[in-house]
Amino acid sequence: MSKTAAAIDAAKAQGRSAFIGYLPAGYPDKDTSIAAAIALVENGADVLEIGIPYSDPVMDGPVIQQATTAVLQRGFRIDEVFDIVKAVTDATGAAVLVMTYYNIIDRMGAEEFARRLAAAGGAGAITPDLIPDEADDWIAATEKYGLDRVFLSAPTSTPQRVARIAELSRGFVYGVSLMGVTGTRDTVSDVAESVVKAAKGAGAERVCVGLGVSTRAHVEEIGAYADGVIVGTALVAALRDGGAAAVGRLAAELSGRP
Repeated sequence: MSKTAAAIDAAKAQGRSAFIGYLPAGYPDKDTSIAAAIALVENGADVLEIGIPYSDPVMDGPVIQQATTAVLQRGFRIDEVFDIVKAVTDATGAAVLVMTYYNIIDRMGAEEFARRLAAAGGAGAITPDLIPDEADDWIAATEKYGLDRVFLSAPTSTPQRVARIAELSRGFVYGVSLMGVTGTRDTVSDVAESVVKAAKGAGAERVCVGLGVSTRAHVEEIGAYADGVIVGTALVAALRDGGAAAVGRLAAELSGRP
């Protein structure tokens, strides 16, 4: 079984959905980003997403864009991601996924990226702009190195596309709760549950929901029907405003820890 799937199943065995937290690699600097990721795990995160900064994001809202732009401006290089993944994995043993636009993987080469990620202890990758139909190289590389590959299923995904996503995802299917970019919102989209049902109906074993999740109430609402709940923007804002300690406090609140 995949490391990510094992973490999600362990949460389910405790009678809850998994809490998945996102942070950008290297923000605001390498050491702080490692400390913040460790604080996330220590305060209830079951799975971590480490986002690779990218110059032309299509999914990231303003908070995450501002953070990743700052990282790129200070001279970030891709090697830093593998260092961060290794440091966090060594310290926590958690399932650590990278989240990246596929151009970064393609430029390095799918097999080389997968090899380095596996060597760093990473669990796999979420690739928001890669569709299964165009993922042969990545699928082969992840199979070779035993990595998870997470594809996204959206409210507009056709039944045929959802079936392919369910078949080829490993770890979980990322259920997009709305059409648009990341960001905190007052309410959870009412289509989120239908996205989960569609993916489950197509054979997905685990579906986790993200985009717009920012409060404990959101986590509880989504956790009633999804296997995991993904929080990003709220955690990045906490890191921006209060450092790793603030990330830990918010993680404890979101995960329902006393």
